[in-house]
Amino acid sequence: MDMNSVLTELRQPAKAPAESSAKRSAPKAAKKAKRATVYFEVEILDAKTREKLCFLDKVEPNATVADIKTMFTKFHPEWYPARQSLRLDPKGRSLKDEDILQNLPVGTTATLYFRDLGAQISWVTVFLTEYAGPLIIYLLFYFRVPFIYGPKYDFITSRHSVVHLACICHSFHYVKRLLETLFVHRFSHGTMPFRNIFKNCMYYWGFAAWMAYYINHPLYTPPMFGEKQVRIAVIIFLFCQLGNFSIHIALRNLRPAGSKTRKIPFPTRNPFTWIFLLVSCPNYTYEVGSWIGFAIMTQCVPVALFSLVGFIQMTIWAKGKHRSYLKEFKDYPPLRSPIVPFLL
Repeated sequence: MDMNSVLTELRQPAKAPAESSAKRSAPKAAKKAKRATVYFEVEILDAKTREKLCFLDKVEPNATVADIKTMFTKFHPEWYPARQSLRLDPKGRSLKDEDILQNLPVGTTATLYFRDLGAQISWVTVFLTEYAGPLIIYLLFYFRVPFIYGPKYDFITSRHSVVHLACICHSFHYVKRLLETLFVHRFSHGTMPFRNIFKNCMYYWGFAAWMAYYINHPLYTPPMFGEKQVRIAVIIFLFCQLGNFSIHIALRNLRPAGSKTRKIPFPTRNPFTWIFLLVSCPNYTYEVGSWIGFAIMTQCVPVALFSLVGFIQMTIWAKGKHRSYLKEFKDYPPLRSPIVPFLL
């Protein structure tokens, strides 16, 4: 190769790699066009009269029923969200606050029906009122304040030890309930109808006064089998109280604060929770057991009747919760009964 050919090659520009030039020339991929948001129109009618109460325009598809209630309140401030029941059918079930609009079986123009639930009161207030009443009422009879048993017995304590023990157990039970209301329970519903507080208080307060009158009466007679009967009853009462508290703690740990999450309750390391293997609502089982122990301890008919009425009511609640568990969870343990193992 001569010098002239070498100089000619050096003067020629270097060729760019074919691959890099192809990359420079390739156009950038076009960005995908954003999908337009489809807004909903929500018409709210009175469930009874079919009167049009409100029309909401441009409602976000991911709006919840709780959001719609808040929007509705702006048109009708007298019906705050807790007082509203919105449903798809005038006679249908109320929609849950967490239900999402676009997931409901409605078109882009949705019709909801409104029912007024009446004045509402928080569950915490109801429970505190229900439980503080029996605690105070029982103590009034225990200390025999005037105008109950007559001047002869004013502020005179009973000579029977079981009367004092019954007062301690009764007070312990309701103090426990008050503390659980404040620090343990997490309510799935924030309020209940205000009118229910009168019915609930009549039940708790009335039975408390009735049983306290006889247990603390000057003519009260101790249990038939004496101290042995009382000791067995106290063991039953305390065992069931510890069990009831353990179940409440276990149920609290299932639901994060501020949520309405529902999970299947299972036994924990606490032996008192092992009853979950056989019962869906062991808190009611232990509650009934506590009052049975109290009835044996005092051998008092009003206490026995209170235990019976409470058992009937708690059985109704337990059956309802058991059905909801079976409906919501397909893998719910089939061996469980609502409140009494293998029976009920």
